[in-house]
Amino acid sequence: MATQVVMPQMGESIAEGTITKWLKKPGERVDKDEALLEISTDKVDTEIPSPAAGVLGQILVEEGRTVEVGTALALIVAEGEKVEGAVAAAPSAPAKAAAPAPKPAPKPAPVARPVAPPAPPPLPRPAAPAPVPVAAVATKVPRTANGRFYSPLVRSIAEAHAVSEPELAAIAGSGAQGRVTKDDVLAYLAKRPGGAAAPARLAADQVVPMDRMRGLIAQHMVHSIHTSAHVFIMTECDMTGIVEFRERAKGPFEERTGEKLTYTPFLLKASALALRDFPYVNAQVNPEAGEITLKADVNVGMAVAVPHADGTYGLIVPVIRNADALPLTELARQANDLARRGREGKLKPDEPQGGTFTVTNMGVFGSYGGLPIINQPQVAILGVGAIEKRPAVVDDEIVIRHKVFLSVGIDHRLVDGALGGQFLERIRHYLEKFETWILF
Repeated sequence: MATQVVMPQMGESIAEGTITKWLKKPGERVDKDEALLEISTDKVDTEIPSPAAGVLGQILVEEGRTVEVGTALALIVAEGEKVEGAVAAAPSAPAKAAAPAPKPAPKPAPVARPVAPPAPPPLPRPAAPAPVPVAAVATKVPRTANGRFYSPLVRSIAEAHAVSEPELAAIAGSGAQGRVTKDDVLAYLAKRPGGAAAPARLAADQVVPMDRMRGLIAQHMVHSIHTSAHVFIMTECDMTGIVEFRERAKGPFEERTGEKLTYTPFLLKASALALRDFPYVNAQVNPEAGEITLKADVNVGMAVAVPHADGTYGLIVPVIRNADALPLTELARQANDLARRGREGKLKPDEPQGGTFTVTNMGVFGSYGGLPIINQPQVAILGVGAIEKRPAVVDDEIVIRHKVFLSVGIDHRLVDGALGGQFLERIRHYLEKFETWILF
């Protein structure tokens, strides 16, 4: 039986991607998780692994095509098996227009299951999507110039720096078949007169088109605001114990593990433990069906800012699974690895998926805090400000302590003020009393 390779969703705001290179040809053997093809989106260029071992039986979408998330890209078959009635398409074959196909029907809402204290039963995994007929694959050709293909990421960088079509055409491409890559454009900008510096101050107002990535992020944020009844709760947390512990431990920790010890794993662990204590925050609500799904696993996403060449940032949220059960050492390793690969555009397709809660650290840029928008379909999100020295009253004396503002955005359809306040205070408790749970 053939296994489909489908276009993954690389982040909440990504709706489509472009096939930039097939790394295997029809008839070639491929191992499970071996790199099969390269795709490009407005946020990242990345390799897609094979979902199964076998032989690449058929390529359904050629290089240079842009397709929606969930579209079947290829078929993996067992050795010796043939794809009935299918002809393998060469990646270099001319592009042919296909009739638009209807979007797949939305997945049914999760079915609520009775929950017995103290922990909910494991939830069933969603069924695999139904096969997509080859004839129903709808594709579109991305913008090209002089017969050359430019990925959405290359286009967005070029547009941000006003790189003209003749300039693009003159850039030597190091990719497959002379394709211009992100690194090629950045190298050109570094040598270009004026380099990649920010443009000079505008002499007059200027109207520029909103690119697809920004448009999709806008849609996702507005959808969240229109879906969830947002309420925000704030508290101030004393991080002095963690700050002092980290200063003592970061050197030996890096020598022993090879990883830098940041504040992120402490925040992730405290949040995960609080989610375990309050399962109705680690949940999903479907009011139309009158159902609440309590998630069996505590999967915490962490927002990662992805720098763009024009000085702006994108956003992707990789997920650490079963974060409540991981020791601090493993949390630090996974957090560092996911953040690094997220910034480099090298996350695997499933790594930004399946989160039940999100932590966003706005303090990285020096902000005291903020009111973050919930990442659908979750029902809460934690915002973290900068850790700074502030005067505090301890035992009726004014002392200097390391403080941070924490904010939680909650979906009032499920999480009311009492539950949200208790949940946030539990996070604060775990951070201030970290010595009660810290395990390496």
